[in-house]
Amino acid sequence: MPKKIPMRQCVGCREMKSKRELIRVVRSPEGEVPLDFKGKKPGRGAYLCPAPDCLARAKKSRALERAFSAPLPRRCSVLSIRLSLLHLPLQGGIDLLGQ
Repeated sequence: MPKKIPMRQCVGCREMKSKRELIRVVRSPEGEVPLDFKGKKPGRGAYLCPAPDCLARAKKSRALERAFSAPLPRRCSVLSIRLSLLHLPLQGGIDLLGQ
């Protein structure tokens, strides 16, 4: 029997994709909003495609705030998340270089 592939929905484009194709954004118990490459950080998570337009859609529709059931902290700008996404090496998927 083949192994099940975990699927998640991107909060930006709302497409269902493999969990490995998406990037997890977490709202930690302290209120920080880091990217979670390993999927192990505690807190409420939401998934985004690595495409900048998905982040723009999520920002416009306030999807991250709804997913976290809380407003984004002021010090966590969507621009910082966008810059983090732009620095990911993308080659046929997400190569996290050991992160």
